[in-house]
Amino acid sequence: MRYATVTLSWNDGHPDPSDGPLGRSEAISIEAIRYLNPVSEDDDRYVELLELRGDLERARTLLEATPEALEFDIAGDGTHGVAYVQRRTVGPVGDLLSILRTHELVVDWPLSVVDAGSGRALELTVIGTDRAIQRAAADLPDGVALDVRRLGDYDPNPDRDTRPRGAPGGSPVLTDRQRELFELAWNEGYYEVPRQTTQRDLADELDLAAGTVGEHIQRIESKLAAAYARPRRQ
Repeated sequence: MRYATVTLSWNDGHPDPSDGPLGRSEAISIEAIRYLNPVSEDDDRYVELLELRGDLERARTLLEATPEALEFDIAGDGTHGVAYVQRRTVGPVGDLLSILRTHELVVDWPLSVVDAGSGRALELTVIGTDRAIQRAAADLPDGVALDVRRLGDYDPNPDRDTRPRGAPGGSPVLTDRQRELFELAWNEGYYEVPRQTTQRDLADELDLAAGTVGEHIQRIESKLAAAYARPRRQ
């Protein structure tokens, strides 16, 4: 059994996965697609769970004004929550899921929405055979760029350690992009006292804007703090 972790970006005028009122709003960020599925095989309606960060009241207002959103609800407080949305169509993500079903690949939820160059992209992991993964990759439509981040034998252990060597508190909650930045920050001494590097230096190494790196570091630290504070299973 094999797995592939990939980043998909939409270009040449194709809508990206976060396209729509929520994706275009500066007040809301779609962090991940926790789940998405058609209501039934003979129905064009989909249900999805979206992980949101930002102004949740603004998200409610935008969904109320979206004709494709037939029904929705948002759970959460502060600036982090999850939206349940039933909608008529699902756009490029629906096309992607159709390809995965055709080639009998299993999606390892959630799908992370990440920054990629000048736009947003999906980072996801699929599980299946080598042949199925290769056929699905070849079946992607024009305008979709595929970047294979990792490929290998599937490890069913959900507690595998993802920390860089020597770092404290390894955690499986980071996306590949976040892990890459965290490892660089750790190795360059960003978490030393005093700090040995700056967010600007990290941004230059990754060819990203300093503001983007700052946002990523905030999310990384929030996730690691939540994982550390969460009670361990007995």
